[in-house]
Amino acid sequence: MTERHASDGRSVVMQPNEGPSYWQPVPANGYAHAKLTPDRTGFPGLSMGYQTIGPNSRVRAHSHDKQIELQICFKGKGRAVIDGVSHDLAPGSAAFLGYNVLHEIINESDEDLVMCWVIAPAGLEDFFASIGRARQQGEPTPTPFARPTDVVAIERSLGMQNTK
Repeated sequence: MTERHASDGRSVVMQPNEGPSYWQPVPANGYAHAKLTPDRTGFPGLSMGYQTIGPNSRVRAHSHDKQIELQICFKGKGRAVIDGVSHDLAPGSAAFLGYNVLHEIINESDEDLVMCWVIAPAGLEDFFASIGRARQQGEPTPTPFARPTDVVAIERSLGMQNTK
C-alpha cells in the first residue's frame, strides 16, 4: 500500500512578493523570504526561500545535524566558506551541504547578495522567523539590530550546530 501525503496532487506557485519575509539581525543584516514551506505545500520534507545578505555582512558559520541544504547564488557576489575552504559565489553558483558541513556565506561587496536556499527536512523558515522582525515589501531597511540573546538556544532547538 502506498502512503499518501497532503502534498499528493498539489502544486503551489508563489509570486515574488508573496510569503512571509523577516528582517535579519547582525551580522547578516538583509532579510529572509520564505516561499515554499510545509504550511503552503503540505509537504514537511523540504522548504525553500531566499536570503538577502546585506552589503559587507555575513551568515555566521554553522552546520545542520539533521538537515541537508542546497544554496544557489541568485544575485550579487560573495564567498562561501565550506569546511574551511573558500569558494567564490556569483549568480548560478550552487552548493550541496550535507549533514554536519560547516558553512558560512560572506558578502564583502557594497551590494546585496541573494541566495536561494532549499533545506530538507523543512525548518530554516522557523529560524528566520524566530530571530527576525516581520518585513513588509517596500519598507525602508531598519537600523541594524542585535540577535536575540538566546540565539544559540534557538539555533540548537532548530538543528543548527557549531555556530560561530
